[in-house]
Amino acid sequence: MTTLVIFLQLLFIIPLALGLNHPNCDLTNTQDQGSTLRIFHIDSPCSPFKSSSPLSWEARVLKTLAQDQARLQYLTSLVAGRSVVPIASGRQMLQSTTYIVKAKIGTPAQSLLLAMDTSSDVAWLPCSGCVGCPSTTAFSPAKSTTFKNVSCSAPQCKQVPNPTCGSRACSFNLTYGSSSIAANLSQDTIRLAADSINAFTFGCVNKVAGGGTVPPPQGLLGLGRGPLSLMSQAQSLYKSTFSYCLPSFRSLAFSGSLRLGPTAQPVRVKYTQLLRNPRRRSLYYVNLVAIRVAKKVVDIPPAAIAFNPTTGAGTIFDSGTVYTRLSKPVYEAVRNEFRKRVKPRTAVVTSLGGFDTCYSGKITVPTITFMFKGVNMTMPADNLMLHSSAGSLSCLAIASSPENVNSVVNVIASMQQQNHRVLIDVPNGRLGLARERCS
Repeated sequence: MTTLVIFLQLLFIIPLALGLNHPNCDLTNTQDQGSTLRIFHIDSPCSPFKSSSPLSWEARVLKTLAQDQARLQYLTSLVAGRSVVPIASGRQMLQSTTYIVKAKIGTPAQSLLLAMDTSSDVAWLPCSGCVGCPSTTAFSPAKSTTFKNVSCSAPQCKQVPNPTCGSRACSFNLTYGSSSIAANLSQDTIRLAADSINAFTFGCVNKVAGGGTVPPPQGLLGLGRGPLSLMSQAQSLYKSTFSYCLPSFRSLAFSGSLRLGPTAQPVRVKYTQLLRNPRRRSLYYVNLVAIRVAKKVVDIPPAAIAFNPTTGAGTIFDSGTVYTRLSKPVYEAVRNEFRKRVKPRTAVVTSLGGFDTCYSGKITVPTITFMFKGVNMTMPADNLMLHSSAGSLSCLAIASSPENVNSVVNVIASMQQQNHRVLIDVPNGRLGLARERCS
């Protein structure tokens, strides 16, 4: 069975006792230990945010593809944008949430489930009284004795776009298309597992307006390399090092893990070099040198996958995109070789939305391997194929970047990362990979 089939079975078939009432789903007592937090998928049976009216399989796939496209538009806008963009834009905040972790903010502590985002620079929290925020659960500054607003003269205020000063506090507005947000730059204590970080800077959101995608329900935790990210603010504690293992729905534990800091990181990991894009320091670029389908190394023009710091072209790992997207010449070469190796060879290719390699009936598919300098990432069928729960349709869960965005960035996305330990080691300039059952 594939990841999505098991997910849908869990969502529709397994009794409530294995859903939110299961002991592994007690998000108020997540068994976070040391500097390790459990990771939950936003749509898992454990999530309080999963839809009360589940979509059909086809509708869910199409919705996720649309959300991924908005995400790609954001990521590629970073690459083409100004040389210094120190904070996440409104488009990044107002995106679909994929994975969540538990954080405690303030004194006394208030628990929130924050979206984990490896490409974001900052933390955002919906604050009490927020107009247009999607959740009734919000952080209440008035109930925290350690909360304070960041002053306009503070250096952090220079890190936000278009800062303004109201009541001597730093605030800002972000507008894009028909959507906008308003927030104050604030500080409070944040607790992650057993770790406590004082005077942690975050955006305290007080208004969301327009027709764009709503923010993550209870906030966002940025794990990028920007100056206001968790890794930068807690550099003395975590040494700009973390790893994560994104959960598959195959496990009844329902959760993966986020390990913060160099302690207790896995030993049996192979590394590739982390590359730095001066246009956007947050993104975790790597050197993709080739792609293999089964035992065949696909013929790809070197320029199509080469890292170019001038244009921003290259390959990134991203936890917020669900399905891997490859620039058009790369995707077409991989797709064509994949189709040749699907068995039976008489299988008829169909399409579904942005997926143009779908099949009806039982098929056997080859592995796909992303080959980086120093390490290979081989993906079996569970990381590659989406299977309909109601019928016999299955689709390759990799697609071409949309033609209406600057498609120079290849994105290794969360479905393909599932059941891999991804280790980000900024001080040593490397990204580690190891196959791991994430539960």
